[in-house]
Amino acid sequence: MPELPEVETLRRELSEVLPGLKIKSVSVLTPKTVFPLSARQFANHLRGQKIISVKRRAKILLISFSLPPLTLAIHLKMTGQLIFYSQGSTLKPAKGRPFKDSPFNHTRAIFNFTDGSRLYFNDLRQFGWLRLLGPQAVSVLQQHHGPEPLAPSFTIQTFRTILDRYPQQKLKALLLDQTIVAGLGNIYVDESCFAARIKPGRRATTLTATEKLKLYRAIRSVLTHSIKYGGTSARDYRRSDGSRGGFAAYLQVYGRAGKPCRRCGTAIKKIRLASRGTHFCSKCQK
Repeated sequence: MPELPEVETLRRELSEVLPGLKIKSVSVLTPKTVFPLSARQFANHLRGQKIISVKRRAKILLISFSLPPLTLAIHLKMTGQLIFYSQGSTLKPAKGRPFKDSPFNHTRAIFNFTDGSRLYFNDLRQFGWLRLLGPQAVSVLQQHHGPEPLAPSFTIQTFRTILDRYPQQKLKALLLDQTIVAGLGNIYVDESCFAARIKPGRRATTLTATEKLKLYRAIRSVLTHSIKYGGTSARDYRRSDGSRGGFAAYLQVYGRAGKPCRRCGTAIKKIRLASRGTHFCSKCQK
């Protein structure tokens, strides 16, 4: 699932090309993607709208339009993609798909702009969604999520307070909870715990003051490093131009079960924590 670095990468890239564009039409190929609106209602609301900004909250992209105040919330979930093509780009249709429809196998919606460019929402497993929100709904969404781990306001004291509030929670479950800390997912919780040399199955109350500081710094460092390389294309994630994120080459534990630890050579273990596959080094992490 695209996590904070992947969605932030998309936000930065789309912020360079989308603001100022005007929507000519929207083609919804899979109606449930825009539920509770019908495909026609969704398209009608967006026709003629001009994009003002592209923002992010947790793992959700927020695209704001002109009038009336309207925001398109996009959650990529497991396999969602947002691919932007400007006018004149060469589109290569996937096998079995007509060119006039989409150049991909799993396109669920196409945003057509008046300058000839397009934004494709692709989603293999169809868990992702597009929602049109008014100001109040956007406010509720903002408040529903915990603090952003890369925001200046996310200080070590903020992190300590969070850990102290949930003393019996295991770190993996605590950090995956979007209402507690926004944007972290399976990849970056595993990677952050490894960087801090802390096992993800430990309970918050067992961490020393030094370990809390190490984990805090690790979270911010790992996320920043991943954004630098455009996120992790472990499976379906793609950047807005269709290319793969480059952080997979720097993964220390995630997806490396059975392979030697890059620090000590011990085989990386994979267990089940918080209903998620969890990777760690039994020697480096305590």
